Amino acid sequence: MTVRTTPPFRADHVGSLLRPAELHRAREDFARGAIGAGDLKAAEDSAIRDVVAMQRAAGLRSATDGEFRRASWHMDFIYQLDGISRSDEKLHVQFHNAAGDIEFSPAGLKVDGKVGLSGTIFGDHFTFLKSIVDQTQTPKQTIPSPSMIYYRGGRRAVSEQVYPDLEDFYTDLAAAYAKQIAGMAELGCTYLQLDDTSLAYLNDPAQRRMVAEMGGDPDKQHVRNIKTMNAALAGRPEGLTVTTHLCRGNFRSSWVASGGYDFVADALFNELDVDGYFLEFDDERSGGFEPLRFVPKGKYVVLGLVTTKRGELETVDSLRRRIDQAARYVDLDQLCLSGQCGFSSTEEGNDLTPGEQKAKLERIVETAELVWGR
Repeated sequence: MTVRTTPPFRADHVGSLLRPAELHRAREDFARGAIGAGDLKAAEDSAIRDVVAMQRAAGLRSATDGEFRRASWHMDFIYQLDGISRSDEKLHVQFHNAAGDIEFSPAGLKVDGKVGLSGTIFGDHFTFLKSIVDQTQTPKQTIPSPSMIYYRGGRRAVSEQVYPDLEDFYTDLAAAYAKQIAGMAELGCTYLQLDDTSLAYLNDPAQRRMVAEMGGDPDKQHVRNIKTMNAALAGRPEGLTVTTHLCRGNFRSSWVASGGYDFVADALFNELDVDGYFLEFDDERSGGFEPLRFVPKGKYVVLGLVTTKRGELETVDSLRRRIDQAARYVDLDQLCLSGQCGFSSTEEGNDLTPGEQKAKLERIVETAELVWGR
């Protein structure tokens, strides 16, 4: 097998990591006014130095800041785009887990101005990360994909006064993201990930019904989303690897949607212009590996076989068996291994310990070395 020295790596991870107790306390102190912004940043810097060292010790070639400066994997970014603001209306999302359901009611968004970008979002986050990795680590920046802006509210979240023609909204959104991507590259980013739940959610018939209720076309929404992403990526600089991560929801060890990748597979793998795909495959909710038959040569699939939703550690043998099963549909040399999602898509985190998290990252590295030699 080819040893990969560029991303995605044989042993990789999605991005978010459990926030340490010290950082939780600092955020709480900041929220009640007990410490200032400088103190909070110092706490974040310290926690990020530690989590980068943890990733290095686990043997990973990629490193993220764990998304430690965010409360949410996507909304902290989205609200910084020009023309988008926080809505007074709450979203109502029902997450599921083995014990029952969790109601999640985050703030929504509204597009009440022309969408644009005034400055590179999270640019300072990446600059700090880049300054603390060593030569064995490639810093990875994660941001939500442009799909998430429309998928969160549909047509009614996009002002018809500002955008009477929805195509103009998509055009401006893609242009804003193109500027963001160029800005990240200028800062030295060589590994960028667009996190996208929509392309996984749309495999679930219940989610397609929701899209229809919001005024979208449930049969074509994934194609529209891919078109916008491609427009954003069209002029990306050479030397920048772009991947996308798909999952079906990740909040306090719970999920939203179910269903295999069959509905979106052909367009996802053959039309979306990314270098690799981080795909959720940790249990039966994600379906089988058959959709991987659409993956063309030259693209990579990072198999999310290690669950981040619970602490139980997968065995090397079970992971190797599942990798062999996936290799029936796409060449083994096009495969890599990771967790199924982040460990902490929101600051609350999933239901496992930091020790269990580290053991899972180490297990990913151990298995990848046995299968591919890394």
